[in-house]
Amino acid sequence: MADAHLRSTTDEPHREAETVEDVVLELDDVRKRYGGQEVITDLSLEVRDGEILTLLGPSGCGKTTTLRLIAGLEKPSAGQIRLEDVDVAGNGRFVPPEERGVGVVFQEFALFPHLTARENVAFGLSEWAADERDARVSHLLELVGLESHGDHYPEELSGGQQQRIALARSLAPEPEMLLLDEPFSSLDVDLRVEMREEVRRIIKETGVTAISVTHDQEEALSISDRVAVMNDGQIEQIDVPERVFQDPKSRFVAGFLGHASFLSGTVHGDHVDTAIGRVLRDDVNGLAQQYDRTEIDLLVRPDDVTAYPATEAEANGRVVYRRYLGPTVLYRVELDSDETIECMHNHSDHIDLDERVAVRVTADHDLAWFPAGQRDRTDLPADD
Repeated sequence: MADAHLRSTTDEPHREAETVEDVVLELDDVRKRYGGQEVITDLSLEVRDGEILTLLGPSGCGKTTTLRLIAGLEKPSAGQIRLEDVDVAGNGRFVPPEERGVGVVFQEFALFPHLTARENVAFGLSEWAADERDARVSHLLELVGLESHGDHYPEELSGGQQQRIALARSLAPEPEMLLLDEPFSSLDVDLRVEMREEVRRIIKETGVTAISVTHDQEEALSISDRVAVMNDGQIEQIDVPERVFQDPKSRFVAGFLGHASFLSGTVHGDHVDTAIGRVLRDDVNGLAQQYDRTEIDLLVRPDDVTAYPATEAEANGRVVYRRYLGPTVLYRVELDSDETIECMHNHSDHIDLDERVAVRVTADHDLAWFPAGQRDRTDLPADD
């Protein structure tokens, strides 16, 4: 393991990874095939010591299979997996799950119903000396805030309490790495938000490296130091949450991480002409000079634009959909250019359906963009 001082023990979100020397897990060109179907294709990934990395993607994208490959519950069809610079899969070698020093928290928790919370946590410590085992279990029960529930059986615990016991049980043997498979999916919405914060705190306090799997965008963005967005057995983009959301490298990533509208425009010198007016070139992230006089698509999210009731002379669109969300209202506007754009307003604002509106860009950050007709924006020339 890297020195302990490199591990974050605070709740400070989205820590940047440190150095190459801190890599504790490597996947190199990993493939996984079931029969004639390849579900993981040439997947390469590095995970750094002490970070929380989330594999995010739709159902069937390969994220859970990737987690099972790391855990040793599946064998890769090709490629290599290294944990702490030791080959655990590939090159004719396969280390079984129980010898990898990896803990797993499954979405259904899988607590033993006939054991108390304390006994569940102690389950994997049978080879420890009794006094060390008792001290370890007591420490973990205190860490997860359930020291007074040690004698309770799983049926006497709430869903959130069961999850914390499952987490404590996985942490008890001091694993090198913790894997979490959709850890919040069985909880109700309010408890899910609370437990995200709690689980992040616990993981950071223990300093363990963690890999989580989810299809919930908000969960991934809020709990992770880095997010790896997966699609069709491959990683489309991996970066800190803010960058993945604000500067997606593919249209798939842009759309999967929230509402995304694409507004076509033409680059003219210091601005981009669009159906809702001019956008300054300085407000477009990294728009290189090579794209002058070309067609591009600006990524605009609902909070990047605002719709105003307007006279016919000023209007450039019509409201075709309205969804009340409590604190906010989502409006969908069909522009006169036949493009559709979504706008997020405060709940106190009201615009009628079919009302003519003027839509304007009001973003307080640089907008991402894509060359017209191009799926992703990798290997684009940098703006000088």
